[in-house]
Order: sequence, then C-alpha cells, then structure tokens
Amino acid sequence: MTPLQIYSARVPRYTSYPTAPHFHKGVDGAAYGQWLGALPAGMPLSLYLHIPFCDTLCWFCACHTTVVNNYGPVRDYVERLQREIQLIGGMLKGHHPVSHIHFGGGSPTMLERQDMLRLNRLLRDTFDVAAGAEMAIEIDPRGFDAEQADTLAEAGMTRASIGVQDCDPKVQRAINRLQSPWDLRNAAGLLRERGIDRLNLDLVYGLPYQTLMGLERNLELAMELRPSRMALFGYAHVPFFKKHQALIPEKALPDIEERLAMVTFAEGCLTGNGYQPVGLDHFALDGDDLAIAAERRTLHRNFQGYTTDAAPALLGFGASAISALPQGYVQNQVSAALYRKTLDEDRLPVAKGILVSDEDRLRRDVIEQIMSYLDVDLGAANQSHGRRADSLDDVLALTGPLQECGAVTVEGRHITVARTQKAAARILASLFDTYLQTGVGKHSLSA
Repeated sequence: MTPLQIYSARVPRYTSYPTAPHFHKGVDGAAYGQWLGALPAGMPLSLYLHIPFCDTLCWFCACHTTVVNNYGPVRDYVERLQREIQLIGGMLKGHHPVSHIHFGGGSPTMLERQDMLRLNRLLRDTFDVAAGAEMAIEIDPRGFDAEQADTLAEAGMTRASIGVQDCDPKVQRAINRLQSPWDLRNAAGLLRERGIDRLNLDLVYGLPYQTLMGLERNLELAMELRPSRMALFGYAHVPFFKKHQALIPEKALPDIEERLAMVTFAEGCLTGNGYQPVGLDHFALDGDDLAIAAERRTLHRNFQGYTTDAAPALLGFGASAISALPQGYVQNQVSAALYRKTLDEDRLPVAKGILVSDEDRLRRDVIEQIMSYLDVDLGAANQSHGRRADSLDDVLALTGPLQECGAVTVEGRHITVARTQKAAARILASLFDTYLQTGVGKHSLSA
C-alpha cells in the first residue's frame, strides 16, 4: 500500500462508532425517552444545539443547513428547540451537572439577541450548568458586529470557532463563500475585547483552485490571529451526498499528490509556530486544555471533533442533532419540517438510532484511541473491557499491508501509526469496524 493509496482511501471519519449510516428506525423517540429516564442522577452531561440555517449556501459545506432570506423560519425553529429542551429536561431524573455546551450549525450567529439569550436562560433553568462551564459557538465572521459580540458575552460564551476556509478570492468564488481578511480580524478582535479569548480557526485544504502558495498565505493570516486551537480539514467532495457540491468545478480540485503536499506543508508550518498536533487534524498551543488532554491521554472524539469533554452523555438538540448516551446513539429528524411536526405532537423528534453492545463499546474505545493518539494497546483495551487480551488478535493479521508500507508498526499487541502517514489511522480504525461489511454509504477521502 503506497502513501497515495492511503490518502485516497474512502473510509469513515469515526466521530462515532457505530457510525451514523448504521443508525436505523428501530430506535425511536420512545426508546430515547427510556434511555434518558435511566440516566442515574448526578451523571454529567454535555449539550449540543444545532442551528440549521444560513443566509447563503457555501458550496463546499456538507453540514445539514438551509438558506433563509428572512428570520421567520428561524424564530419558529427556536420555539421548537425550546420545546425539545423542556421535553428532555422533564424526562431526566435528579440533577445532572453540565460542563460543556456547544452551539453549531449552520450559522448559530444568525440567532437574534433575544433568542440567543432566551435559549441560554432556558438551558440554565433546565440543567445544572456548572460555574466556569465551557460554552462554545461557531462564528460566521461575515457581518459579525459589536452587538453580536455583546450578545455572546452576555450569554456566557467562552470559546468561539471562526471559519477561515480560504482567503483567496478565486477559491472563495468557486465555493460561494466570499469573506475578507478584515472579516476575520474584526471578528477575532470583537470577541477578544469582550473576554471571549479562547478562539479556534478552521482551515480547509483541497478546495478548488487552491495552491500551496495560497495555503501559505492562509496560514500566515492564521498565525497573525494566533488562535489557541486550529483545525486543518481536508475538503470532502461528496456530491452524491450533498448535491450542491456539484456546483464546484471538479476539474479545479487539487489531486491526491497536491493534497498530500498541502497537508504536509501546513502541519510543518503549524508545528513550527508552537502548535502541538492533536489527533488527525487539530492543533493546539502549548498549555491549551486540548494539548494537555492529548498528552495525558484524556482526549475524546465526538461529532464536534476532538474535545476535553469527558461527560458520558451528550444530548443533541435541534434538527439532525445526534445524541450519544451510554445505551447508544439517536439522531433527530434531519428535515426541519419533520422536526417541527414531531415536536408539535409533543414527541421527541428522533428519526433513527442504534443500541450499542459490549462488543461495540470495546471497538469504539479502540477506534477512539487510534483516532486520538495514533496508537492503541489492544491487550490493555481488551482487559479494561473485561475481555481476554487476545480477543482482537484476528484484526492484527489484517494490518499486514499497512505494516509493509511503513504506515503502522506492531509490537506485540501495541499498534502505532506513523506520524508521517496519519491518514492511515482511519484505515486502521476501519479494520475494527464490523459494520462496514454489512453495507454502508459512501465515504470521503482519508485526507
């Protein structure tokens, strides 16, 4: 197996295990309600709120979002979001401390001031939000102003993730996302002035017309802004999943060799400027909680990426949101109309889910370690789940091609992914995925 074959392999990103394509309608809102009621009092929770609206459609985006040209649909959605929070809050028993809340999208900054503050009050009235809890939000820097920054500060936001993507006007036109370096500097400055100084920046490589020189300019701007965390995502061209991506000129996309050169250059730039690599595609400054968690092996991976959040239950609110509980996963209706209709019937808006078995939990643990640390001790993982140390030895035999090309090394039952071939982590993780053999959707490139 060559490096190019590794980087061109199409395998899941493993933000969960089992992955979302294996969720099914056999797990519904009634099952989710039972799971919620069975959570023991005192169990920590993490909360995610999905705001599936944007004022323009970025053609590279694979998120569940809808373009709106007036605020009416957003206002109606917020009313249902509040109803879902109330329904779930009424099903929980006892008190549950919350240390992480994340607003994602779409564009959560589309929320008007009164709706953002209303949601914040409801969350704090419904859950035991801990003092000093991390409250994070994804920011669209285009049009971000002082009033929005004031609102986020009043709501208690402590971290903001700003989408950079690419600053080259030619690339921006090809992906229908026009924003200037001033937009980024303005957003970062307004947030920091109000004490929201834990900033994340998102960069994307592999976009149409993107060049190594252009990526270097993006990195120079990122280093100027000096966020505490950076994410370096490879663009996933999946027009079979998101039809609007067909608007992107496919011939203008960098090939595998160019993508490999981009990610190699970017990683060298980031590590050379004081950022520690975290997992496959995140970087954090020395002293940042994420870098510390990676060093101490207390890192976790969920649908928002890498996190320090150790809560055993993540409750997702909003259309398409996914919840992860000890019993399994559920996903809400993707359609905002179906989401609204189900809540109007006073039912939880679950579309599908999956119950996880003890075997799933073991393999999830192994996969999370591979994706987070690029290594795993299978013997130790087995023993921590009450299994024989050799119970996954059959998978070791499948790593031969990865070993032959130097992508992984195996010592006893300890498997390590070469840092120069990090994309192999997803391939290695897939070897432990028993669901892949039962038929799934298509996946994006490894890099």
